[in-house]
Amino acid sequence: MGLWAMKQTNISIFIPHIGCPHKCSFCDQKSISGEQKAPRGDDVKKLLDEQAEHLKERGMRAEIAFFGGSFTAVPKAYMTELLEAANAAMKRYPEVYCGIRCSTRPDCISEEMLDTLKSFGVTAIELGAQSMSDEVLCANERGHTSDDVRKASEMIKNSGISLGLQMMTGLYCDTEAAVLHTMREFIALSPDTVRVYPTVILEGTRLGELYKSGVYQSFTFEDTVRICARLLREFTANGIKVIRMGLHASEDVEKAMLGGVYHPAFRELCESRLFFEDAVSELSALQKGVYTLYTDPRNISRAVGQKRCNLTELEKLGYKVKVKPMQGEYIKLCAWNF
Repeated sequence: MGLWAMKQTNISIFIPHIGCPHKCSFCDQKSISGEQKAPRGDDVKKLLDEQAEHLKERGMRAEIAFFGGSFTAVPKAYMTELLEAANAAMKRYPEVYCGIRCSTRPDCISEEMLDTLKSFGVTAIELGAQSMSDEVLCANERGHTSDDVRKASEMIKNSGISLGLQMMTGLYCDTEAAVLHTMREFIALSPDTVRVYPTVILEGTRLGELYKSGVYQSFTFEDTVRICARLLREFTANGIKVIRMGLHASEDVEKAMLGGVYHPAFRELCESRLFFEDAVSELSALQKGVYTLYTDPRNISRAVGQKRCNLTELEKLGYKVKVKPMQGEYIKLCAWNF
């Protein structure tokens, strides 16, 4: 199989919050990450050797991804040890490993750091910006400003390394207007990728204390889906790939969760919301009545919605819709003839 035909994935290596200079309002370092054993270079080598054979069998390539903490804030000797192991795996398995990805804070990027990362073959850096509202950043004790995000983003892009930005919705003092401001600022920075994380309020965090005291409420589930669906639409329309929406499924998160928004299939909920909005747009030009909506088989669940919510809402608007598969279609409507 040619490399052009291969699918790509990430081999994620979790780095606990070693050296992270701040404890943000939403972060529960102790129970979520602080107790986890930090991997060493030998651990990385063993994992990548094992995964290389599996990836070959499946005809896939992968980026080696260091996630979890602020990678460029860990002690330099430790960071170098991990990068050396990853870089060596890229050289051993050039047909499998196509780069190294890491996540870090916007205020932990410098020209010197970028030179170091490039020397080991780092191909993508994701910045945990979280918000471009300085009020929201300060209220959640991020320890950096929106200007730090802009400066770090430009340095990364100028270095030739792919830029990813991560944002959160529903933080303390957040508003829908602030979220949309962050979206517009991200679009202006032209990252290659974006991740969108609705806030999950965890036990043992400052947000958790504010939530339990009644001082703080995050966005509702319904508003979060609606807002994040808009983010997905706008980023995609501007050529920015949204590579993650919502936290990965996790028993730890579910056990420690006090509030906020979490769903293991959050992206599909957002995609379903977009489908509903598009269906309403198409139907609004037609008389109220009974229709068959044809769509590609891959869209069926999005068209119907979770627990048939889209069909229920359309019926409330006066449109009784039956969804049927049709290869290659997005929305094709046909009235029922009696």
